[in-house]
Amino acid sequence: MSPAAVLILMTCLFLLFGYMGVPVSFALIGGVLVATAFTQISMQSMIGQLFHGIDSETLLAVPFFLLVGELMASSDVAQRMIRLSQTLVGHLRGGLAQVVTLFSMFFAGISGSSTADVAVLSRTIAKDMDREGYDRAFTAALIASASTMANLIPPSIMAVVYGATGNVSIGGLFLAGVVPGVLIGIGLMVYSYFWGPVGILKKRAPFTEVLVAARGSALPLVIPVIIMGGILSGWFTPTEAGMMAAVYILIVLIPVLNRGHVRELPRDFMYAGLLYSLPLAAVAGASAFGWMVAYLRGPDIVSGYITAFAGTNGAMIMFLLVCVFVIVGDFIDAVPAIIIFMPIINKLTEVGNIKPLHMGVVIITTLVFGLITPPYGLSLLVASKYVGVGFGKAVVRSLPLYVVFFLTIAFVVAFPDIVLWLPKQLLPESVGCFKAPGGAVFICPP
Repeated sequence: MSPAAVLILMTCLFLLFGYMGVPVSFALIGGVLVATAFTQISMQSMIGQLFHGIDSETLLAVPFFLLVGELMASSDVAQRMIRLSQTLVGHLRGGLAQVVTLFSMFFAGISGSSTADVAVLSRTIAKDMDREGYDRAFTAALIASASTMANLIPPSIMAVVYGATGNVSIGGLFLAGVVPGVLIGIGLMVYSYFWGPVGILKKRAPFTEVLVAARGSALPLVIPVIIMGGILSGWFTPTEAGMMAAVYILIVLIPVLNRGHVRELPRDFMYAGLLYSLPLAAVAGASAFGWMVAYLRGPDIVSGYITAFAGTNGAMIMFLLVCVFVIVGDFIDAVPAIIIFMPIINKLTEVGNIKPLHMGVVIITTLVFGLITPPYGLSLLVASKYVGVGFGKAVVRSLPLYVVFFLTIAFVVAFPDIVLWLPKQLLPESVGCFKAPGGAVFICPP
């Protein structure tokens, strides 16, 4: 059987298993193992590839960030940041909708997990929005859309996976994700102000109340400083930064702010481990799938089709990849999608002479959009379940919010200098800059 036929067979089996309701990780593994029987690769080698995919020290950052998000969500420490958000923007039109978005920006700098963000907002602000007469479908749509910022604003679990798989600077991806993350937040706030439900208009909080709320949130907001400060200073790797953030919560935040939660810590650790097992299985299957795609020369085939239309124009290549990943994100979780398509991404990055960091932030921003699009739409599905509204109704109320994501993706593709400005200033090596001979000045190629 020809390599192209094996590649088609493997892909069709994966889609068939997924359509039958088989979990993504097992659908990937099933397709790979069947395809292996039609190649010269031994089954033992492919099983070894499953384990090789998860044998990465960098991926250990994921469970620590998940643990940080779970500890913050279950210990009610996040309530302090919610109060700070209310004092800052609660008086605007659609006050609670504004609070949802601003809090998501704060929380995104702590957890890196959209699921944790959805859980916190659904258990807290969603109930207040219901009491104030907000449409539940709009509430679910907004919470899901705002939670996507957790995968852009550092720390980001998607950035960790992309960096570990594609050999791209994780710190650089963290910094490059700030611009699209903030743009999505601003877009959601603008939409909520002009076109969202009015809610109950409140008086502006006095300055003293803002100071009190800021003081109460000071300890939780140290976590982003620990993570990014440690990475940028070179003191911590991303894995060590996640570990230090978890230790900080355990020995400082919880004893000081919510001592009674100590007895619940075993449950938090077990739940974080359970959450980690899901992407870990997907990483194993996707790694084997991606390796087989590369072995069958899939990157050359796909890149040949794309370059037939785009040539070596980097912007056009990224535009076509955005179209592909908008569709892919509708059906596959971002983590396996990144790993499966990484050989193709790397090939096209080279063909289009695109900065790997720019390509990474474009792909991540596009896959983030898949968290709120049917039929997969994990964040939207979880939010609709928590809020108590049908998934279809939540999808309808999400449609206007899609414009925010399309505009953000277009901005990220069209203005790489703005997107990469922050990593260029703080982590110049991540964008290909190098030190001049005999000096501390960095030279950055165009």
